[in-house]
Amino acid sequence: MKSFFSPAPFWQRQGIGVLRITLGALLIYHGKEVFQPELMASYLEWEPFQGANGQWLVYLGKSTELLAGISLLLGLFTRVGALLCIGALSYVTFLLGNGHFWYEDQHPFMFVLFGVLFLFTGPGAWSVDARLFSKQAQLRTE
Repeated sequence: MKSFFSPAPFWQRQGIGVLRITLGALLIYHGKEVFQPELMASYLEWEPFQGANGQWLVYLGKSTELLAGISLLLGLFTRVGALLCIGALSYVTFLLGNGHFWYEDQHPFMFVLFGVLFLFTGPGAWSVDARLFSKQAQLRTE
């Protein structure tokens, strides 16, 4: 119990890994809409997507969510996935949601904050990055 109240982290890598995998799964859930033509067509009815580039923006956004989700779920190129998450969901928060991150539309902004977390912390436990890049780091130090 003493370690629970200590300011020192415990199970930090595993906690970060669980959060990364969960965020990746949620982003995949949102991004898989790219394969649902009826739903994608409904986004084209939104005012911001009425212009000539509307369809391109909708597909780009959903594809970015899907790619970020796969990257984060696997922990493969985690920081790239984090940047994709930050970019796509910042667009949703600040342009589509008119910047209302403090009340109505907090959901997309929470994704942005988690993206920032993984940008700074890396993937945590159970990642492909750890397997790929720890071997490269060992080779460089030998």
